[in-house]
Amino acid sequence: MNDPVNRTMLLVDIEKFSDRDDVEQAFLRRMLYDVVDRTMERAGIDETLRLRADQGDSVMEFIDPNVPVPQVLRSVISELPAQLKAVNRMASRGAQMRLRTVVASGFIALDERGIWVGGDLNHACRLLDADLLRAALRERPGDVALCVSQSVWTGIVRHHHLGIPAEEFHEVTLASKNGPLPAWLLGPVPASGQAAPSPGAAGPAPTPVPDASGERPGPAGGTEAGPSGGGSASASAPAAGPAPAAAPAPAAPPPAGIHFTGGAPAFGGSLVMGNQHGVSGGRVDGDVVMGSVGGPPRPGRASDGHAPADATPDQDAPSPDDRQPPATGEAGPR
Repeated sequence: MNDPVNRTMLLVDIEKFSDRDDVEQAFLRRMLYDVVDRTMERAGIDETLRLRADQGDSVMEFIDPNVPVPQVLRSVISELPAQLKAVNRMASRGAQMRLRTVVASGFIALDERGIWVGGDLNHACRLLDADLLRAALRERPGDVALCVSQSVWTGIVRHHHLGIPAEEFHEVTLASKNGPLPAWLLGPVPASGQAAPSPGAAGPAPTPVPDASGERPGPAGGTEAGPSGGGSASASAPAAGPAPAAAPAPAAPPPAGIHFTGGAPAFGGSLVMGNQHGVSGGRVDGDVVMGSVGGPPRPGRASDGHAPADATPDQDAPSPDDRQPPATGEAGPR
């Protein structure tokens, strides 16, 4: 076996090739070679700079490392679909083809029987045969699905070279018999596939696990009460939500009486200022003293303000002189 050499690898496969009859398969093989040759020529990649391996329904091109990889990628992204469209528009429905493509890089060697071998080549072939790439071609309206290896993404695509839309590539994980393979798919990820998680993506917050005291760590460094009865709670048990806010206590009723919070009070009768004695119901027995207590007694009354025991009713009645006009600001009788 020869010593391994570094090459850029372009792999192209025809969709549903085995579903065609022998005549159609022979025609599709000729058309596939023609499309690949025209794509390489338009990219300025001469035949002397590439080696070809025929795999029946697919073709592999091993391109010289002196050819820039961005040059190969630009031709696959733009020129290959254009050349394929030109062929399909002139062919019958049974002779039209759709292509899965892979661009990878690595080391390959030629064995004694003239067959190219190598671990990097095996990796590229598994990308080409992955179910996700087949689903991507099946679910999109275009006729080409492109996938690049992790090394091509890291060294070329992510640097946004001219004509290479890095933002349209999506990281995917392809299943293979040797385990999952990381790769980057041009265009939307098929619904039947699965995109790889973004690096650094935060997962769901873990459920706090109670300690031996039956308490869980609180969100601010405190603790939350665990289940009653002691013991530790299951980690899968849902955490209790925040306690509802306590309803405000009703305000105490004001003391009995009449209270004014503003405005001018109005009365249906007289406003009595000063001291009031013995007011109850609609009938008053005895004396009602209005105004301040004290001062000289009026004529016919004792010093305490009461009429003598032998006074007549006329003497007990108030005299006109006792009726004083109300002071300023006081309401008089209506």
